[in-house]
Amino acid sequence: MSAIDELYQEMIIEHNRNPRNFRTIDDATHTAEGFNPICGDHFHVYLTVDAEGRIEDIAFEGKGCAISKASASMMTQILKGKTETEARELFDQFHKLATGELDPDQQGKDLGKLAVFSGVSKFPARVKCAVLSWHTMSSALDHVKVISTE
Repeated sequence: MSAIDELYQEMIIEHNRNPRNFRTIDDATHTAEGFNPICGDHFHVYLTVDAEGRIEDIAFEGKGCAISKASASMMTQILKGKTETEARELFDQFHKLATGELDPDQQGKDLGKLAVFSGVSKFPARVKCAVLSWHTMSSALDHVKVISTE
């Protein structure tokens, strides 16, 4: 097993067992609900965005597989403090990484620890798990209340 595969497994397990920002935000300015009907993953994403378009707070709740929960957890960590534009750019890069369109060594904007998800592209059925929370976050920013990966 390669070092990246081992790191991937460790991070997925850790974020699944102890998800960061796993809660609601009662006064969220943006919310959306996302479904993956194939596997049953179902999340709500909450954001508080200030007048300048900066994400002051971000959280999620719901149920899903280890990959989807870990991705949501790590997403909330990296997006807190970012602008809406930066969040959309990171979503685009993460999506390309997860689908195998972006070489993890050429991340462009710093995806940081999210690079461990580069291995998801080897398992097409799992890509939707990894990107569900990201699509949900993007929909929340667009004021779209419900999205589905189908």
